Amino acid sequence: METRTIFILLALLVAAGAFADAYTWTDENGVVHYSDRPHPGATLIELGESSVQRPAPRTRPGATAPSTDSNDEQDAPQATGYESLEIASPAAEETLWNIEATLSVTLALTPELKPGHQVRVYFDGTPKMVGGTRFQLEEVYRGVHNLQAEVIDETGKLIIRSRPSRFYVQQNTVN
Repeated sequence: METRTIFILLALLVAAGAFADAYTWTDENGVVHYSDRPHPGATLIELGESSVQRPAPRTRPGATAPSTDSNDEQDAPQATGYESLEIASPAAEETLWNIEATLSVTLALTPELKPGHQVRVYFDGTPKMVGGTRFQLEEVYRGVHNLQAEVIDETGKLIIRSRPSRFYVQQNTVN
């Protein structure tokens, strides 16, 4: 079958599904059922224009999203002023050789760390508080490792988080 014909048939199939009716009914055991086919005693569900759920827009932690409801303004986090947080070193997918179990880490935080805010890192899933954006981790042995950093405020509330970064440590062997 020609590719163009397949795409046209798929488009028609999807369009037909978009205009399908939906029905609901409750059986003798009290279980609610939903179907696209009518059932004795079922009621038609009004789906409106679109029943497709769109995901909410993604925002950075700590960023305020525009709101139309005045109640949401009270619950919205305060703007922190941090634009980005990234693990600068070790780079993602980097292979480090012979580090003698000590890993030097550098974070790129824009703007710099504010007074009262702290950095927490997750090394292979284990959280650890560190003293700024340049620090060392001990007991980092050969293998695959994951690192992620986040900035928290005085109350322990997350402000911004980096993407996870995977890196590798190799050690030469002496025979």
